[in-house]
Amino acid sequence: MAEQNKDAGELVKVRRNKLEELQSAGKNPFEIMKYDTTHHSMEIKDHFEELEGKEVSVAGRMMFKRVMGKASFCNIQDLEGRIQAYVARDEIGVEEYKDFKKMDIGDIIGIKGTVFATKTGEKSIHAKEVVLLSKSLKPLPEKFHGLKDTDARYRQRYVDLIMNEESKDTFIKRSKIISKIRSFLDGQGFMEVETPMLVPNAGGAAARPFETHYNALDEDVKLRISLELYLKRLIVGGLEKVYEIGRVFRNEGVDTRHNPEFTLMELYQAYTDYNGMMELTENLYRYLAQEVVGSTTITYNGIEMDLGKPFEKITMVEAVKKYAGVDFDEIHTVEEARKAADEHHVEYEERHKKGDILNLFFEEFVEDNLVQPTFVLDHPVEISPLTKKKPENPDYVERFEFFMNGWEMANAYSELNDPIDLIHKGRIIDELSGRELDEQCKRHIAIKTNQPQNALLSLEKHLHTEHLRLMPDGTIRLYEYLDDIETVARTLSDSGILVTTLNVSGDTLEDYFLRKVGAVSHAQNLKS
Repeated sequence: MAEQNKDAGELVKVRRNKLEELQSAGKNPFEIMKYDTTHHSMEIKDHFEELEGKEVSVAGRMMFKRVMGKASFCNIQDLEGRIQAYVARDEIGVEEYKDFKKMDIGDIIGIKGTVFATKTGEKSIHAKEVVLLSKSLKPLPEKFHGLKDTDARYRQRYVDLIMNEESKDTFIKRSKIISKIRSFLDGQGFMEVETPMLVPNAGGAAARPFETHYNALDEDVKLRISLELYLKRLIVGGLEKVYEIGRVFRNEGVDTRHNPEFTLMELYQAYTDYNGMMELTENLYRYLAQEVVGSTTITYNGIEMDLGKPFEKITMVEAVKKYAGVDFDEIHTVEEARKAADEHHVEYEERHKKGDILNLFFEEFVEDNLVQPTFVLDHPVEISPLTKKKPENPDYVERFEFFMNGWEMANAYSELNDPIDLIHKGRIIDELSGRELDEQCKRHIAIKTNQPQNALLSLEKHLHTEHLRLMPDGTIRLYEYLDDIETVARTLSDSGILVTTLNVSGDTLEDYFLRKVGAVSHAQNLKS
């Protein structure tokens, strides 16, 4: 390592000397204010037939150079990719060619010339002018291995973008995905809103917030951990379809997949149920695939997934019966559920009821098999206490999770908004946990009691407030599924977009209530 650092230091010294020589000769590249370009690399290649023989101007970072006497080849890399340039002394001039030979890999250059194809068919530019626009004083990682160290890739993301095309593609596709999500939702009549980041109390999830001080008010405030409560207030105020894409902050663990600050998207829609949310989700994914990668059939790790066909729908009970061979419709008691769990080596806790054990079976035997787009419907009420029960079977609720490639991609439900029922559930949880209802629970109930379907204010109204959340967990899962080049997409330092309600560094409010039942073992995680 010391030898490598020494070599790197020598290279930096050589490059600095080259810069000083240029400056002494009146050729300081940093005095150049602008450089006019006409095309990008891929644009030239894609429209070669109409551009052949015509003059173009491109700019980018030189990634390769091969000097051969009076003529040389180099590759420059711009936003869209790379293109080869043929540089001849007789074409650009003797002095200019000497300057070109002194240029280094990593320098940013501008090239003006005519489009042509080499004898081997390589689409190239025959340079008439080469201009050094910026001198790179540090060498790039050597070309054969590139930048592979994970820590270095995250700490020096700019170098990662230079050396790894997949990383740049991730950035570009992430931007397209967010843009297309906005386009889709705007087209469905949703209104994008902005809500406060600095809040007196951080609610909507069970996560530890960051705290800061508001000097003007001499008041301690917190950075938001979710978008939920303010969006619900907008539904209360009569905005029927709202969404927000914004940063949230959770003062918890950090690793290459989890970041304490990330981009989160939540949307709320009135007057629909979870069937409406399934239709919205299916159309959204199909639209994104077509718009971002140009096809509804995508490949990931050699597995082809078809978003063009109607998504499969299966209840949780049906899924467990199909993949585990256990029919929970024939299991009627907790004792029978525990017996089935023992027989199939499914671990459970003493507090778990039939519905909890059904969910454990699902996680153990089903999830990994859900490769093609699949909606899993009708979760047990035990794991979804804040969701509307199915009228025909109150043991289950109107909730779905969307899976692809064995990963949960979305979670949505017809949200419980009966304030009396909510307070009753809160008191039951309070008794089980031996605690008073905390401020987060009270705030959630307070907002619910002011929603348009408020049972205390207007029993005759039937407003269904539907909730769908889109969250990140450290990798850009939505991008990964839309990636047809079979490489694992890594994120920016701020993570990416994941369509799911369950976040690895913080839970939904439903998880929060469930975890309060086990308040003793989870007390530290519930602090907010």
